[in-house]
Amino acid sequence: MADLSPIDLQKALKGADYPAAKDDLVSVARSNGADDGLVKKLSETGTERFDGPNEVQKAVFGNE
Repeated sequence: MADLSPIDLQKALKGADYPAAKDDLVSVARSNGADDGLVKKLSETGTERFDGPNEVQKAVFGNE
């Protein structure tokens, strides 16, 4: 995948309800047509549950 951006992540997770389990967010991303690379990166985060989109972004991108 080209450069993964926070905007790509936001689009992929549109409609997600929080708090959310990682598996639920992966499902939402897939149903929103997210790039395979984004789905893979999300599924490989070490966090199992997220309280909001900011936590997801930190898990996927680190402290960029």
